[in-house]
Amino acid sequence: MPLSVGIVGLPNVGKSTLFNSLSSAKAEAANYPFCTIEPNVGVVTVPDARLEALDSIVKAARIVPTTFNFVDIAGLVRGASKGEGLGNQFLSHIREVDAIVQVARCFEDENIVHVENRIDPVGDIDVITMELCLKDLDTVQKRLERARKLSKSATAPYEKLAAEICEALAAHLDQGRPARNFTLPAHNDAPIILRDMQLLTAKPAFYLANVDEGSLGNLDGNKHYRALADRAAAEGAPIVAVCAALEEQIAALEPAERPEFLAASGLKEPGLNAVIRAGYQILDMQTYFTAGKVEVRAWTIKRGTKAPQAAAVIHTDFEKKFIKAEVIWWEDFVSLGGESKCRSAGKLAAEGKDYVVRDGDVMHFLTGA
Repeated sequence: MPLSVGIVGLPNVGKSTLFNSLSSAKAEAANYPFCTIEPNVGVVTVPDARLEALDSIVKAARIVPTTFNFVDIAGLVRGASKGEGLGNQFLSHIREVDAIVQVARCFEDENIVHVENRIDPVGDIDVITMELCLKDLDTVQKRLERARKLSKSATAPYEKLAAEICEALAAHLDQGRPARNFTLPAHNDAPIILRDMQLLTAKPAFYLANVDEGSLGNLDGNKHYRALADRAAAEGAPIVAVCAALEEQIAALEPAERPEFLAASGLKEPGLNAVIRAGYQILDMQTYFTAGKVEVRAWTIKRGTKAPQAAAVIHTDFEKKFIKAEVIWWEDFVSLGGESKCRSAGKLAAEGKDYVVRDGDVMHFLTGA
């Protein structure tokens, strides 16, 4: 299954406009709540200039970037954890994604209604976070009841630990604090207990501030953005600012027309490139490359992945039959002019099974029969 980031927010903050810009799939966008009912899924490519740099050397038949999914989830409202506003359906959609981007409106426009008749991005985030926490609290309390019942069984030590974790986590969630900020006890089973509950707020998350076009060059002048940025900093969460309406215009243009439009708007690249990169990074992913005449291709792996497991994303047999990996740093590959010149210059390394792949490695795997 492809990795996915769910776009979450109150109704009418620009989620579907953002999604339409990110993806070729077109979600309905209109000025009323609950415009999006079923989650729309769009596949996005991760922008990476290194692909074009590598291709400038090998002149491959095709370039294949890495991808992941963005999911447009219908707007949550206060009381969603209790079923308000089709809340149970929406919350189940959040459960299926790997990470969350919380969208908050950071602009004023009397022609666009707000579900709570106010512009307060931090307040919006508080509503979303509390509803997710309340749903998780219900899950944790049920797990706590089960742990208490099983604390005298054959698995008593494990269940006693589960009860200890659930009691502390319930208090944490009840304060509107997400599970991803909860400190687990130093026990090998603790992460397993947390993982098995599949909590919504345990998912990695970042914030997206939907600002007006005039704020793009002066974010410090936007009081709503500053407030949301302070909130993100306090949590240690990334924040990205875009003007979703402008991004939709950019996405509608032919590729050849975009550079001129971007320059006229004072942008070096679409703001959504930063959103895509943030989503990719929050999932703790990185990229390695293969480069040849057939294709230059980006491959997605988790940070910390070793060479045999990295090879397995190309073909599962490569892990079993792994002998070694020939590795070139991408900048060396480009500056020296390809694999053979890197080999001659001593910039190609033969690595074994314990090699931890770097973001940017160009790799060639050698396997046995």
